[in-house]
Amino acid sequence: MPTLFEGAGGLPGLRRLADAWHARVLADPVVSHAFSHGFRDDHIERLAAYWAEALGGPPEYTERYGTEADVVRLHSGNGPHDEMNERAVACFDAALRDVGLDRDERLATVLHDYFAWATWNSMYRHHGSTDEGPRDLPVQQWSWDGRVPGAGVEES
Repeated sequence: MPTLFEGAGGLPGLRRLADAWHARVLADPVVSHAFSHGFRDDHIERLAAYWAEALGGPPEYTERYGTEADVVRLHSGNGPHDEMNERAVACFDAALRDVGLDRDERLATVLHDYFAWATWNSMYRHHGSTDEGPRDLPVQQWSWDGRVPGAGVEES
């Protein structure tokens, strides 16, 4: 059985998904606030590499850009933002449709579950301050069966 990474079309497929998601969140009046301070020119490539590593692909994100702890701290200290999370997940689901990854219902469900878990757990865990965030974590791993226990952020 292929990995989720392979099922999503490898790095090119995840790059298309990251691009579609990014376009949707920038157009969303609520989620776009997260990018109002600007974003890196290579945000889409970094996001695709992060998703690739989490979904069973090569460890390019960790080798080139940082750790899960860096990503968690980047998303920390922003206070509660439930509506933004809900809309970010909705944008992800729409992006799955945009790039055709919804054609395989099982794949779309597992990718949705991964993104929703990451949004509501690892990226939303430390509301008060970036100082609350972890200092050393591997990228959370997902398989066709869901979250791989012991690999990344603990369940909340």
